[in-house]
Order: sequence, then structure tokens, then C-alpha cells
Amino acid sequence: MNLTNKTALITGGASGIGYAIASLLKEKGNQVILVGRNADKLKKAGEALGVGVIACDVSKEAEIEALVAELNQNYPTLSVLVNNAGVANLYQLGEGADAYKKALHEFGVNYFGPVLLTEKLLPLLKQQPEATIVNITSNVSFHPLVVLPTYSDSKAALHSHTVALRLGLAKNTAINVFEVMPSLVDTEATKDMGGHTGMAPLLVAETIAKGIEADQYEIYVGETANQRTAYFADPFQAIQDFNKGL
Repeated sequence: MNLTNKTALITGGASGIGYAIASLLKEKGNQVILVGRNADKLKKAGEALGVGVIACDVSKEAEIEALVAELNQNYPTLSVLVNNAGVANLYQLGEGADAYKKALHEFGVNYFGPVLLTEKLLPLLKQQPEATIVNITSNVSFHPLVVLPTYSDSKAALHSHTVALRLGLAKNTAINVFEVMPSLVDTEATKDMGGHTGMAPLLVAETIAKGIEADQYEIYVGETANQRTAYFADPFQAIQDFNKGL
């Protein structure tokens, strides 16, 4: 998949992995639009990169509808969608954990948002000679982390959805569907999870770009490939090792 001279939309693009992807795509000669819910932060990111911005909370259906309308009006050549926006609650399940409300929040952003935005953009993406959907999931997509329980649930759901979407769109469209599964990344969102020991966002973005250009539909970043191999060899032991000390 060629990653030049495209029009790309990146959710959660004001910082972290999304910002790094935007920077890389801009350098490759693409038109880039950042999406985020914090308008001030988004504006600063857009000005720093010299790219377009649209404020939108992807957990809100009405805001997604407005976003899609603006894209159809102003960016009719959109051919790359990167579903990167995400939220995570650091806690453990148990009495008084308020897991239900935390799950509603995480699923709204991490799962229902990408599902709805993707579906609403399919008519526009189908108009292009070739299009790409990139869903950012996680290494917790295949084994949960005890301190990120409902976040793990939401990423597992998005993983399953991505596989089904890829198979469905392969039948009669020119839309390619990629999944990116990073391990720990050093971002503002992961600072309370030991993120300073994680990968740099730009390195993650470079790995993603190489994977897409090589038509690698599941892109494992950082420790994910080894973790996945261990999981399929012995799921129980892999999950125990993954959560050791937590």
C-alpha cells in the first residue's frame, strides 16, 4: 500500500501515537486532518504540523455525524482513516471499582467510536481507487492486563471487529483494513502506567508505516509479536507472565 499523496484522517491526533503518525504522513506528502476532542490542544498540534484539524468527540454520535458531513464537503478525496483515539482507566476489578461506568467510557471511545465512524465513512472511502482503514488496538487485545481490565475488553472487541471488517470489505471493495497492536508506548496517556519505559511514538509510527507499505495487515509493535507467540503456545502461562507483579 502506497502512503504518499493521500488524504488521511487521524483520530486522537493531537498527541502521542496519533501526532507521530500525522507528522510522518505529512513528511510523506499526504494531506492530513487531525481529529480530537480538545479544541485548543488540537489547534496547537495542527499549527505545529501544518495540517487541518476538526474538533470531534468520537464517543458522541452527533459529533461523528457532523465530522462525516464536513469530510464529505471539504475532503472528498479522503482515502486513509486511522482510528487511533483511545482512553484507559487504570484500576482493578472488585467491589466498588465502578467498572460499569469505566467500561461505558472506554467502549464509547475505543470501540463504538471507531465502529460508527468507519461505517459512516465507507461511502466516501469506496469512491477512491484504493483506501485504507487502520485500527490501533493493543497487545492487550489477546491477553488482558489486570490493571486495565475494561480497556483490555474494549481493545479485544476492536480486534475482533477489525478482523471481521477486513474479511467483509475484501469481498467487493478496494479498502484495505490494517490492525496495529503496540506494546507500551511513552505518551502522556501512559505516564501512570510506567510509560517512560515504553517505545517512542515516532518509532511506533515508523513501524506502522513500514507495515502498511508492506501490506502487513496485522502489525505488531514492540514486544507484541513475542507476547502473541507466547500466548498461542500456552495461553494460561502467558497471561500469568504478562500480569506478574501486578
